[in-house]
Amino acid sequence: MFTNESIASFNELETSLYKYICENMNKVVYMRIRELAAETHVSTATILRFCRKLGCDGFPEFKARLKLSLQKDIKTDLKDPEYMLMEFVGRTLKGNLQEQIKKAAETITSTNRVTFIGNGSSGILAEYGARYFSSIGKLSLFIKDPLFPIHDNCFPNSTVIALSVTGENPFTINHLNQLKKIGSKIVSITNNEHSTIAKMADMNISYYVAEQKIEDSNITTQVPVVYILEALAREVHQLKQTIK
Repeated sequence: MFTNESIASFNELETSLYKYICENMNKVVYMRIRELAAETHVSTATILRFCRKLGCDGFPEFKARLKLSLQKDIKTDLKDPEYMLMEFVGRTLKGNLQEQIKKAAETITSTNRVTFIGNGSSGILAEYGARYFSSIGKLSLFIKDPLFPIHDNCFPNSTVIALSVTGENPFTINHLNQLKKIGSKIVSITNNEHSTIAKMADMNISYYVAEQKIEDSNITTQVPVVYILEALAREVHQLKQTIK
């Protein structure tokens, strides 16, 4: 409900109001505007200005949105891990995942090195992927810093493997823009084939599992990503053996 941009726009009085609301959300949804003004020692005009900065027409709309956000946070239906795994396996058997893995492996084998990028939990798996690929003899590295400088002489003849659940991570998108400009081949692994990162990639591998969140945290299972990374690395190893 509160974005970084809106918080940055608050003045001193609005910031104190914001802090009070965050600490008393369950109480604020039932307060009148004058009651909130008295509790926070600000004017009703300040509260109305605060609401407009959040895109609300007035205090009633602000309270309604605050109440909805509280209800959303309380009730979260989490599916069993077994169900998520079976869902992935079922779709894998019906789809063309193995064919996509083989094509991606051919692309990776044709280049000298592999660069993994990702943020959050995808960053953790990207680091794992870099280690796993290096273990089978394919030179790989992981870019951890979202502001890492990209120069063409640092990534000659390389394949980039981009990991992202949503396919919309801004740091990953920024890196891909730079890497595409210097001629790197892009393989993306996402949960959404229609995402920005999937569209930017030369080849996208999607795993199609139900996205799950708790509040603002994305807890979508990453088991399919581990499977795809390991299957991809093993396919690369087999291709290298054939070439030898």
